[in-house]
Amino acid sequence: MPIRPIEWIAETGGQLLPGHIRMIDQTKLPTVLEYINTRDVSHVHEAIRMLRVRGAPAIGVAAAMGVVCAIHDSKARSGSEIAEAACRAADYLGGTRPTAVNLFKALSRMKDVAVTGISLSPGALKDRLAKEAIAIFEEDRVMCRRIGEHGASLLKDGQTILTHCNAGSLATSEYGTALAAVYVAKEQGKTLHVYSDETRPLLQGSRLTAWELMQAGIDVTVICDNMAAQVMKEGKINAVLVGADRIAANGDSANKIGTYGVAVLAKAHNIPFYVLAPSSTFDLSLATGAGIPIEERDPEEVVCGFGKRTAPDGAKVYSPAFDVTPANLITAIVFENGIVRPADLHMAAANTH
Repeated sequence: MPIRPIEWIAETGGQLLPGHIRMIDQTKLPTVLEYINTRDVSHVHEAIRMLRVRGAPAIGVAAAMGVVCAIHDSKARSGSEIAEAACRAADYLGGTRPTAVNLFKALSRMKDVAVTGISLSPGALKDRLAKEAIAIFEEDRVMCRRIGEHGASLLKDGQTILTHCNAGSLATSEYGTALAAVYVAKEQGKTLHVYSDETRPLLQGSRLTAWELMQAGIDVTVICDNMAAQVMKEGKINAVLVGADRIAANGDSANKIGTYGVAVLAKAHNIPFYVLAPSSTFDLSLATGAGIPIEERDPEEVVCGFGKRTAPDGAKVYSPAFDVTPANLITAIVFENGIVRPADLHMAAANTH
């Protein structure tokens, strides 16, 4: 089974509460597999901000569960007090990372449940919020499995895939997005090989993607980001599969920094470039990717990311965490309801709900 990077652990049989979050600390991979167990909302905030839990779907799930943590031990005497605390927690968690729209959609759902439940008893509203967080988790798990089934239909036995960053089990509730296609193809008996860009500056491709693919028994080769063009030129890549953190109405897609460059290279080498993501990643309020907010990370992640300084003290650093791939470079977008051209995304998304 694919890895689950985040789960809600019920502490008594048959009830969600009391309970706590258990998540893999992804900053410790690949050398140490360590779990964080908490029901402290400040710990969840820090985990999202510091990429202990990461990936657009996974941080949405984490934030929803974080809201439950915030009200878990509340001694409030009314549902309205619980609702106020839940909404405060949602606003607090919403300040962690700006690019992935899944985070804000999950928090919006939690706030809606809180506001509509103010007439409930404190215990009943707590239970309802916990159930909503679990629903978000389960919906993502199902969507990712369906993405994998659609994506696997694009892959043939013996092909080699290039991916960038980590869009696997570690980035979602279970199966992943881009890598879900690889996992499902393996279940179907197809043999695939994956080239994984290391993904500077935090090396999610080499630390995380390679680790989880090796855990699953899938053949994977790590390459430096600047080797992708040469590997394509040598004819070793049949398709590029990437995830997304936010997709605008026209199909422009934000993903980890470096994805845009891979898309340009794929176009130049006539290699299909697929974006795989759940509909929770769609942001139809944005006409194009120009409106997607791009997170900037701490410069130290670039010049001293793993404890060894690689640039002179005082060197200027620009560190956007994401870039936006224009729709005209994307062959197709794969989501839980099928495979669409970017130009048809708006219509397909409108029929999702």
